[in-house]
Amino acid sequence: MPGALAHLADWRNHGYSGAMAKVTFIGLGVMGRAIARHLLSAGHDVTVYNRTASKADAWVAAHGGRSAPTPAAAAEGADAVFTCVGADPDLEAVTLRGDGCFRTMKPGAVFVDHTTASARIARQLAVEGKDRGFLVVDGPVSGGQAGAEAGKLSVMCGGSEKAVAAAEPLMKAYAARIVHVGGAGAGQQTKMVNQVCIAGTMQAIAEALRFAQAAELDVDKVFEAVSAGAASSWYFVNRWKSMAAEQFDEGFAVDWMRKDLGLALEEARANGATLPAAALIDQFYAEVQAMGAGRQDLSALVRRIKQ
Repeated sequence: MPGALAHLADWRNHGYSGAMAKVTFIGLGVMGRAIARHLLSAGHDVTVYNRTASKADAWVAAHGGRSAPTPAAAAEGADAVFTCVGADPDLEAVTLRGDGCFRTMKPGAVFVDHTTASARIARQLAVEGKDRGFLVVDGPVSGGQAGAEAGKLSVMCGGSEKAVAAAEPLMKAYAARIVHVGGAGAGQQTKMVNQVCIAGTMQAIAEALRFAQAAELDVDKVFEAVSAGAASSWYFVNRWKSMAAEQFDEGFAVDWMRKDLGLALEEARANGATLPAAALIDQFYAEVQAMGAGRQDLSALVRRIKQ
């Protein structure tokens, strides 16, 4: 294992022990800026890039490190490069196009993508990375903004054992659970499983809430009774009360959920899986978007069900 990766792999067995990597982080959205902060706090030398340069400059002013004008400039000399951007086109832009980071990443480095993207682009990046002599992990995350801020994310990793082993010591700075699911693209496919589960859960909660309201039940008492039983879930515990109060500014947006369900449905068409409930709920979310609620939390799904 060449240079930097041998150093990173050594951390896997011995912990951080004051060791420092030269790290690049590309994409300072809600998730990315928190993850980058944890990497900096863990003692790593962090350079950031964001498409809106003022956000990168603000992050540096608040936390330290440095910013770079392009992904390619940010990745020069880095031991590890992380990305967390919006969707496939954004990911392609910061890696393979123009001043993308793949142009300057050094052999022996590791690339970790935390974007929720397609399995197709994850496999493409793995091939491109191999051709250039560095390792690639597709590592979408779960846990939302709260998990990112607390450093308690769950990371679903696709890629080779060598790639995940190299990245894992760094990811421990912000993740409570890191699971190597399989080869390139498997991390993204697992995130699709995650989102399909969430979609079904959220629809069930929305229907249950409207049922409770139609029955003129005390929704706080219903929460007390149900939240400790088998029907409970993270979304029930964390969204039931805000949904009942018609408050939808909690976090993950409807627009992003539609993007994620679209990825799952596209992958299902390719692998022969059937997702009838997910396809129906995707259309329900389209109705919520048509109501002008695309930027509201995904629990706004309840808005399409009459009270």
